[in-house]
Order: sequence, then structure tokens, then C-alpha cells
Amino acid sequence: MLKNKNKKKFKIISIIAFILTAIILFIILFQNNTVEALSKYGSRGDEVTQIQTKLKRWGYYNGNVDGIFGSKTLEAVKYFQRKNGLTVDGIAGPATLKAMGINSSSSGTSTGSNSSSNSSNINLLAHLIYGEARGEPYTGQVAVGAVVMNRVKSSAFPNSISGVIYQSGAFVAVNDGQINLNPDANAKKAAQDAMNGWDPSYGAIYYFNPATATNKWIWSRPATVTIGKHRFCK
Repeated sequence: MLKNKNKKKFKIISIIAFILTAIILFIILFQNNTVEALSKYGSRGDEVTQIQTKLKRWGYYNGNVDGIFGSKTLEAVKYFQRKNGLTVDGIAGPATLKAMGINSSSSGTSTGSNSSSNSSNINLLAHLIYGEARGEPYTGQVAVGAVVMNRVKSSAFPNSISGVIYQSGAFVAVNDGQINLNPDANAKKAAQDAMNGWDPSYGAIYYFNPATATNKWIWSRPATVTIGKHRFCK
């Protein structure tokens, strides 16, 4: 009789243990699936729409904003990744989404040094944009940031954002101290957009205000576009 009771207890304990194990495994698998639920080829939804919208605005994507991660979106994501020093896999994972400024529950953590460096560059660029172009149209503010990024890419200028900004005589805002003013939200957003690759200046590496410019040389540069009070040129 005692043996039968022990057998029953053992069976009950075994069943409970099995159920608990199954629940734990289910939770683990569910969490893993959530982490890996990244936007990639074949995905659909709001996150894909955000990706397409931003990439289209920045000139990486020329397809429809339809929330469907097709071949054009795949190539646009790869293009963005190449331009921003990310792993080129065509998958909008945590690092890619973070670079696009898109919040995602699947976003992971980047290394502290990279995150700190990126934040420092955005902050410095925002200070320059605010000092040079506050009051200008938002597109014009992004264009000023794009000029800095274009200079970083050019062999004729320093190869870092800080190097370009603080190059002797490069920007009035540095010379007169306006770079030390606190940038507003628009300047910060413009800095992020410029760093992400949006270039409303069309490749310009200079800009000036025709109403106040006294340097004859700057007038000789080929113009790319005029936005607000600034003329952008190469």
C-alpha cells in the first residue's frame, strides 16, 4: 500500500516537473523568437514602413513605401549599411535600426565606445548646424551637416567630423564662438539625418550666403542648390 502511494507521488511529481520544464522551454523559445524578429526580406509591417520612409528620404531607396520588405528594400538596406560602416547583410537588425534612428524591442546593445563616439559626433555636428544655420529651413540645416560629411569623405579635407569642423577658418560659427550655443531639437535631428546619409546639398563641400559673401573665390564655385539663405556648391 505504501509502495503504491509512493508511486503515485512520484508520478505526480514527475508530471509537475514535466509541465514546469515545458513552460520554461516555451518561455525561452518565445524570448529567442522575439529577439530574432528582425525586419528582413519578406517581412511586412510598420517597422518596414519606417525603414522605407527613412531610406527614401535619405536617397537610398526609390521604391514604394508599402511596408513590404522586397528586393528594392533589401538593396537599399545594404546600401545604407555599406555607407555607414555596418555589416552588409540586408537585415535591419539592432545596429542598423539604431543607425536609422528607429526604436525596436529587438534592439541590442552596442559597444560603449562606438555608442559614445557616435553620440559625440552627432552632438558636435548639431552644435555646428545650430551655430551656422538656425532659422534656416530644416532641409537647409541638414544640408549644412551634409557639407561636413562630404568634406570628411573628400581627400582635400580632414577625415573626421571634428577635424573638418575645427579646421582653421572653415566655419564662421567656430570663429565667432556660436558653435558653443546649445543646439535645439531640430539641429540634433538634422545632424542625425546628415550622418545617416541624407544629402540635400547634392554633394556640396561649400556653402555661403550670397547676400553677405565678400570672398570672390567662393562665387566661382559651381552651385548645386540654394536652400533658404545659403547657396551650396562644389
